[in-house]
Parts: sequence; structure tokens; C-alpha cells
Amino acid sequence: MNAAFFDLDKTVIAKASMLAFGRTFYKEGLLSKRSILRSAYAQLVFKYTGANERQLNKLRETVLSLTKGWERSLVSAIVAETMTEIVEPLIFKEALDRIAEHKAKGDLVYIVSASPEEIVAPLGERLGVDGVIATVSKVDASGRYTGEMEFYAYGPYKAEAMASVAERYGFSLEDAFAYSDSFTDLPMLEAVGHPIVVNPDRVLAKIAKERNWPVETFANPVRVREGEIRPSAPIGLIALSAGIVSISAASVYLLVRVRRLSEQLRAALMLPIQD
Repeated sequence: MNAAFFDLDKTVIAKASMLAFGRTFYKEGLLSKRSILRSAYAQLVFKYTGANERQLNKLRETVLSLTKGWERSLVSAIVAETMTEIVEPLIFKEALDRIAEHKAKGDLVYIVSASPEEIVAPLGERLGVDGVIATVSKVDASGRYTGEMEFYAYGPYKAEAMASVAERYGFSLEDAFAYSDSFTDLPMLEAVGHPIVVNPDRVLAKIAKERNWPVETFANPVRVREGEIRPSAPIGLIALSAGIVSISAASVYLLVRVRRLSEQLRAALMLPIQD
């Protein structure tokens, strides 16, 4: 058995996943215009200069403060309802082809992203991958985000989670593949025997050249057709801090109820974000 690990933003999809949902979260009353502009600016900085650890930690704290008090079920419902409209047209054809190639060889395929599990898990299901490694936020007894992180799928923590997957399924990371666009994923790329750089930022492009890593360009976003890549259901979501494998099924249930619950949940938000 072997495996392939794909970063999400700018590798599988053409836009940062959190930013892709920004307009929808704004319409639902979860984000202000100022918050969206700040996120867009951060994405431009990361794209053209590369993000260092200080910048990413600052962005993480900003996101945590923004989401504190949000109803988790509402976020899952919004993502489930709008996945087809917002994210599917952004998926790179080249990424779909690579995922299909690995699945055809019998490889496990994982999406690895610092984005929230509420976004990454449903997208992983749609892509038919075997599992996802994503950021897990703490939720209080009432189902609202506390503003704290349970597991941050970033940098070295991605590599640790990948090692956990390898141990669980009995394959060597030395034989595995990893795809990413960002130098912040250097630990993820260094953890495998076959690192592949995709649409790299400036820092990663320089490192790839120095180390003779293959560099590929994914440039053709397409829509995923229903059933196009669904040979198996996702195995699960890795959360190292909890030490378990879990998968959120809430979005499936909420998809049926979202239109009825949306207004009720939005009105119940404890900490709405204001301009």
C-alpha cells in the first residue's frame, strides 16, 4: 500500500478555501466586509511573498477571534449547501487527474489542509478521497466555537498527522507522494520520498530548484461531475490532539435541514461580527 497527500488551497483548488466562502459567510451575517478584505489582502501577501510562521500565526489568531461564538452547525450547513456553487468550479483538472491516477494504482489519497474540517471534510467526500487532515476548532457544550484550537493542521503538524496515517495503514512515507504550493508545507514535502511542488510561491520555487524537486503547474479549474471520482468513501478525519480518527457526518444531515434552520441559527448567534 502507498499514499498520496494533497495540500488543498492553490494545489487542489484555485483559491484559498476560507476566502472562497467569505462572501457566503458575509451574506449569512458571520463576517464583515472589513474581515473579507483583510483575508483577501493576506492571501495576496502569501501568494507573492510566501507566508512565514509569524504571519500564519497572526492569521490563525485572527480567524479564531472572528469565529468565536459562531454556531458550528450553521457553518457546516452553509458549506454543505454552497459546496457545488462555490468550490467545485475552482478544482484544478490536473489535481483531479493526479487523484484519479493514484486511486487507480490503489494508493490512499488524503487532502491535507490548515482549513477547518467543516470545509475540508465535505470537499474530501465530494472528491472521493480516503480521508482528510484538517484543522479542528474547539466547540463548547452549546455547539459554538470557543476561539481555541484543538488541532492545527499546519507545518510540522501536517507531517505528524501523515506519519500517523502511515503507521495506521502500514506503509512507509519514504514511498509516499506529497503535493503542495507553499513553503509553509516544507515539513509535509520533506516527510515523503516523492515531494511534488505545484504552483509554488517564491520561497518554495527557490527551494525546489535547489533540491531538484519536480515542479508542476495546475492551471485549469473545472467542475467535478457527480460520481466522477468517488471510488470509495472517505476513511476519516485525522485529529492528532484527540488521538483518534473521526469523520463529520453533520453536513449530510444539515443539508436537508439547512433552509429551515439557517434563519433561526443566524438569529441565535451570540457574537455577531460588526463593521
